[in-house]
Amino acid sequence: MNTPTNITLSKDKKLLTVTFDETDYPMTTEYLRVYSPSAEVQGHGPGQETLQLNKQDVTIQTIVPMGNYAIAIHYSDGHTTGIYSWSHLYKLGSKKDELWLDYCKRVENNSKNYHEVQI
Repeated sequence: MNTPTNITLSKDKKLLTVTFDETDYPMTTEYLRVYSPSAEVQGHGPGQETLQLNKQDVTIQTIVPMGNYAIAIHYSDGHTTGIYSWSHLYKLGSKKDELWLDYCKRVENNSKNYHEVQI
């Protein structure tokens, strides 16, 4: 298991940077929120995912360590059930461009609330 060497939250609480093997992976709060590993977002099995919309103004309220394997992120919209393992954070950081493009396509295909965001 790859453990991060640093986790930093920006002053405006909208950008979390996680460092693995001397590589920084900056991730917006919106991106982290829409890819929460929680059952609320991911469902309980394949095909049960719930598309998250209008999360561009969400901020991180608190980050809670979960043993030596993860953090829980509590968001300003009340979402508190996502436990982000180191492997999940690494996946989100290392595949950010691919995952964000996939999310934007799903939003565009399912909603008129689509907005462009730079990550």
